[in-house]
Order: sequence, then structure tokens, then C-alpha cells
Amino acid sequence: MVDERGFPLVAQISGAQVHDSRFLIPLVESVPAVKGLAGRARKRPGKLHADRAYASRAHRAWLRRRGIAARIARYGVESRERLGRWRWVVERT
Repeated sequence: MVDERGFPLVAQISGAQVHDSRFLIPLVESVPAVKGLAGRARKRPGKLHADRAYASRAHRAWLRRRGIAARIARYGVESRERLGRWRWVVERT
């Protein structure tokens, strides 16, 4: 997981046959407090961009309860081009 500039916040290694969506909640919970330019450190992200692998009702509900805006592509609704310009940051990192 990286911030909007590509700075790594959390990394986790898993086996080759384990689906990435299993690690969304543990990764978000393990994000450290990040100091901004002003004010106290943020303990959770304000918005999360993810691809279709994370598009489940359970993930969206969990993010909503935590107060995190989810920008997750939905099957058959949103195209790659719309979310792709934000997701490239983590792929570049």
C-alpha cells in the first residue's frame, strides 16, 4: 500500500496462490500514522483506490464503517481508464 505520491506505507508478502483481496483489511489496519504538513498525524487514509479484485460488499462495508471513501472498480460498471490514472502509482512503486 502506498500514498498518493508512491511512498510505500505497508508491504506484505504472501504465497503465489493466495488472492490479494484477503489482505485488504490487514493492510489498511496496519497503516502507520502519517504526519501531514499541518495538524496531527492521520491514522487512516481518507480514500482508497483499488482494482476489481477488491470489489466485494464486505470490503466496501468495512471501509464505510471506518470512514474511508472507497474508489473500487465494479464489474460491468466502471472501465479501467477511469480508475487507472490513480492505480498506476502503486504499480510504478
